[in-house]
Amino acid sequence: MAALSSGGAPWRRGWLPALQFVRRGSKAVTRHWKAMHFQRQKLMAVTEYLAPRPAVPPRCLTPRKERVEEEDNGYARLLRRQVEEVFRDNRMIAVCQYNSMPDEDVVLMRHYLRKHNIEVKFVLNEIVRPVLSQSKYKNLLPLFVARNILLVSPELKAKEMLRVLKGVPQINLLGACIDNTILSKQGVENLAKLPSLEVSQGQTVGALAVLPSQTSSLLQRGSAYLTALLDEHIRQLQARETGSPSEPAPAQSSGAH
Repeated sequence: MAALSSGGAPWRRGWLPALQFVRRGSKAVTRHWKAMHFQRQKLMAVTEYLAPRPAVPPRCLTPRKERVEEEDNGYARLLRRQVEEVFRDNRMIAVCQYNSMPDEDVVLMRHYLRKHNIEVKFVLNEIVRPVLSQSKYKNLLPLFVARNILLVSPELKAKEMLRVLKGVPQINLLGACIDNTILSKQGVENLAKLPSLEVSQGQTVGALAVLPSQTSSLLQRGSAYLTALLDEHIRQLQARETGSPSEPAPAQSSGAH
């Protein structure tokens, strides 16, 4: 210990640190760049995201996309043409709201409706609305707001249609166009309560036949009464000439009493 404290080299004796001027606000650099561990480099390389490359170059996809759009437009035109034919070739077009139902029930409903010559048409609003907006059926546009189906028939089958729809609660009748006349649901129900065309024609013919018969009887009543009066007058004249008392006519005797 004495050797360390006395004599020897200067660095062995006690020493004071040199003065250093440090700028206020500066920070010492404690982090230095360090190479990434080899295992970490392999993990980062394996987990790096690689965007999938298209199987076909983009320059080859552009004509195909245009061709698909043309095909879609052609298909839409075909569907619109079919809707126009439906409204042109059928006397009864009923618009119904379609709710989801099993396929078996849909097949059964179509079978019962087909017995009465009523067809079910599934349509899209984006196809029907442009067609109706340019036709005389534009007042039907408010009905096409959800998933709809059309019940069409070349004949007037409102009563049969309501009878089938009564057993299918998933199908709600919204309105109809019958013989170029737009009817509400209540109007269709009132139309179904009317008698058939043949019965109505028979009732009309009977009512028209009653009026001529009554008119004919009224016209003949005056001439018959006049004839009876003339016969009675002639009988009285003949009785005066012969001097025999004339028998009173039934009408006169009844008037005397």
